[in-house]
Amino acid sequence: MFRKIRILLADDHRVVRQGFKLIINQEPDMEVVGEASEGTEIVRLTQQLRPHVVIMDIAMPQVNGVEATRRITENHPESKVIILSMHKDSVYVRESLRAGAKGYLLKDSIDHDLLRAIRAVADGHGYLSPEISSTVLEDYQQVADPFDQLTAREREVFQMLAEGKVAKEIATALDISVYTVDAHRGRIMKKLGLHSSTEIVRFAMRKGLIE
Repeated sequence: MFRKIRILLADDHRVVRQGFKLIINQEPDMEVVGEASEGTEIVRLTQQLRPHVVIMDIAMPQVNGVEATRRITENHPESKVIILSMHKDSVYVRESLRAGAKGYLLKDSIDHDLLRAIRAVADGHGYLSPEISSTVLEDYQQVADPFDQLTAREREVFQMLAEGKVAKEIATALDISVYTVDAHRGRIMKKLGLHSSTEIVRFAMRKGLIE
């Protein structure tokens, strides 16, 4: 039996929702099953109606679109969220994706991308407006590797710690005091966000520094 994509619309402007509804309901494989004008309402309707896709304006009253997306994806992961926004800034995109959104559309590209995005997300894929794809890629490329924050000496100490050497062995090998080794270890743990020797080993394995 043919299954339509069930869609919820969330925008605080009724005219905007009506426009989306008209476009979507003309498609034989889609249907709008509900509408909301604010964030808490769309979360409640998602629980009630269990749509396949939620189209969410990022600037929603009471609960904003990012927070509403987070609540939906935590409690109803089967409902996929597409964020609508006028913002090309990578910060908005990144926070939306971190909240669990599977799509991010710029409002000025909706005419071309809306239906394509709905089908992609309903099929389990992600979708970003082409205009922001390069911005997001550059943003992720600019995220620094925390390992790059270590000094040359700290890298030496880190390598030995990952290999299972104790402070006294490291001190002897590097001709430094045990106190200095402990100080290096503390700085390394802080820079890398690690909390135990086990985490040091796992981090080193991910980096390919040990087998």
